[in-house]
Amino acid sequence: MNINIDIKVSEIISETFIIGGWSRMGKVGIISYEDRYHNDLKKLSYEWLEKYVFVEPEDERILNDPKEVILDEGGYIFLAKTDNKIVGTVALIKVDNDTFELAKLAVTEEYKGLKIGTKLMMKCLDVAKKENYKKIILYTNHNLEGAMALYKKFKFKEISIEENKYMGSDIKMELNI
Repeated sequence: MNINIDIKVSEIISETFIIGGWSRMGKVGIISYEDRYHNDLKKLSYEWLEKYVFVEPEDERILNDPKEVILDEGGYIFLAKTDNKIVGTVALIKVDNDTFELAKLAVTEEYKGLKIGTKLMMKCLDVAKKENYKKIILYTNHNLEGAMALYKKFKFKEISIEENKYMGSDIKMELNI
């Protein structure tokens, strides 16, 4: 099943940021991971994990060596950057030749609600389609209402969890592309 995501590019290209009472226009760019962003990736991931779930051994393995665990195995890591600051992250972990796992999606607290997660998700879908992948899976928790809303917006569907990769997740979702 192919899906057609209808999102206006104008909604995500330029965002109005209201932080600390100040309003300013800022462009959010999506960039590919480089080793120099390792600390940013870890900081964002730990910020999210510690607030919403907990840090698991699999998280530690991924975050301690993302190049080996994700990139060298055919996956991708993308970062959202604005004003020379990394404010979001997402990874596509290669499961097999047809499937990516969406993982490590996080946006720092002060930038939430600005559609940065949407922009990161669109980048992942674009890459998966260009690489001719058939589906994207993810593991999440039903308590993560913002994340669940984003996944549903992109037409991810809940499926049964045969083998749960993460202790803190209670839902597995899939998107056929």
